[in-house]
Amino acid sequence: MEWPEDRLTRFEVARIISARALQIALGAPVLVKSDKTDSIELAKEEFRNKMVPVTIRRTLPNGETRLVAIKKAVENWLKEHPGEP
Repeated sequence: MEWPEDRLTRFEVARIISARALQIALGAPVLVKSDKTDSIELAKEEFRNKMVPVTIRRTLPNGETRLVAIKKAVENWLKEHPGEP
């Protein structure tokens, strides 16, 4: 089965948020206005606002790579999983 290019797995969501939280913790500029100070909460807020500066490249079993349309994928994730992350 091939995973659609406009959908994220739960593992990709966890990786996106954790990688962005690490960037924020190391001093990267925050892309959303928020009163929160915790880097994980700020990364989740960016995810909810579809402002994630990340590219996802999937490597398929046959060696082919595909880029994921991140804004559309995040939008679909938020529709399918209300209240998360």
